[in-house]
Amino acid sequence: MPKPAKGARLGGSPAHERLILANLATQLFQHGKIRTTQAKAKRLRPLAERLITKAKKGDIHNRRQVLTVVKDKGVVHHLFTEIAPTFAERPGGYTRITKLGPRRGDNAPMAVIELVSEPLNATTTTRKAPAAPAPAPAEEVVELPESDAPADETTDGTEPTATDSTPADKDSTPADKKDES
Repeated sequence: MPKPAKGARLGGSPAHERLILANLATQLFQHGKIRTTQAKAKRLRPLAERLITKAKKGDIHNRRQVLTVVKDKGVVHHLFTEIAPTFAERPGGYTRITKLGPRRGDNAPMAVIELVSEPLNATTTTRKAPAAPAPAPAEEVVELPESDAPADETTDGTEPTATDSTPADKDSTPADKKDES
């Protein structure tokens, strides 16, 4: 017995759902991005990515399999000759879904699904064996001359401020100072 597809049923019957997704995929490949509901965009993403992967292989068998979904031969030609070579180095993630605000008429959540046009960041992660820690260089101690050494008194001849106070004064609280006076 066939297992029902996961997710929202688009349209009504499974045949109608397949037609909706095929038309959405055709428009996505034709225009590069389309505006649709979030539910349709989420159901379209795996189909579109599978079709792009088939187009990347480029042989006649995969072209015929794509033609069973996308009926327009011009769009299939565009997919195989222009879209697939741009994703040749990308291992997946060919589409991006961006959520928009709700639709005005029925408050349906809308989204834009588009083909990713940015180049793939070539991040290669290589793990090396941890190297032996390098010996730390000995720190040089430089003594300041007495004229450059910080003094407890201020140089402008004014009284020391609260920031210049001694550590014993910092330990006492303002309530203790009131009791002392």
